[in-house]
Amino acid sequence: MSIVNIHEAKTNLSALIQKALAGEEVIIAKNNNPVVILKPIVKIGQKRKGGSLKGKIKILEDWSKSDKEVEDLLINSSLLPLE
Repeated sequence: MSIVNIHEAKTNLSALIQKALAGEEVIIAKNNNPVVILKPIVKIGQKRKGGSLKGKIKILEDWSKSDKEVEDLLINSSLLPLE
């Protein structure tokens, strides 16, 4: 971890960026008080494409039928708010 003051950060910005890219935590301070952390932007993966789970998920024919035991537990418990 490196802690540098603003003046030093301005003077050595390229080197500090390289340290941050290498995984080192770089803290920039003002009057010896840490104010910001210099860290690389994490690139988010590629845009999501639909259909990536095609053939991997099986939906049962009776998926919409209620389960009487679960229904009774929910109705007769404090899990559902009373109206």
